[in-house]
Amino acid sequence: MSALAATASDSWTITKRNLIKVKRVPDLIVFATLSPIMFVLLFRYVFGGAINVPGGLPYAEFLLPGIFAQTVVFGATVTGASIAEDLQKGLIDRFRSLPMSRSAVLIGRTVADLGLNAISIAVMALTGLVVGWRVRSSVGEAIAGFLLLLLFAFAVSWVMALVGLLVRTPEVVNNASFIVIFPATFVAITFVPLEAFPSVLRPIAEWNPVSAVVQASRELFGNTLPGFPQTDAGSLENPVVYTLIWMVALLVVFVPLAVRQYLRTSTR
Repeated sequence: MSALAATASDSWTITKRNLIKVKRVPDLIVFATLSPIMFVLLFRYVFGGAINVPGGLPYAEFLLPGIFAQTVVFGATVTGASIAEDLQKGLIDRFRSLPMSRSAVLIGRTVADLGLNAISIAVMALTGLVVGWRVRSSVGEAIAGFLLLLLFAFAVSWVMALVGLLVRTPEVVNNASFIVIFPATFVAITFVPLEAFPSVLRPIAEWNPVSAVVQASRELFGNTLPGFPQTDAGSLENPVVYTLIWMVALLVVFVPLAVRQYLRTSTR
């Protein structure tokens, strides 16, 4: 068996192990789905009436792509916390004793979390349809929108994998991730239009990769209007391309860093 085939086989084994764990601990799925449902209902019915979207776009259609993006980014933090937990419990040492690819542990973890994010998006999409969200584009574009969200989450998962290997305690991973990701998802066009930001924060919101993911999703789902948002920022004029650039950059930088850190950690 070639090295690539062996890595793929080992990665699939670890992926199945992580997914079986979710099956045995249903709380993970429950809380992963309740949180996005809560955000959808909260912003749709509590804040939706106070937020004006230029052009008369229904707020539900403006909101859902933003909720999708926020949820998958937060969902990627599970990768770091899970790896830190495995380190804490000594599971990584057991994997090290097995004749398996070293990168398989990280690949299996990130792919399994990709599956959890897919479940969360499916639940949110159904909730969105109930509260008034509609897809105005073609089936192919809608599928591309969902794939773009999941692939961006996959790239962020590798960042969180490195964090989990460096920090090594789930609680610190969660706290550190919250400090960075919470402002990153709110200083973006996730819940409010770009025009609502003060001049100091507007450039940050324009070039925030989360804004690009949100805008790309809105365009692919048909949840936007011509000339909206009003900006000259290339990140929002070509959001799909900008998002793909970010995804590639994150994977190119953080996959080798995470694998190298895993090798260092597992040999301690």
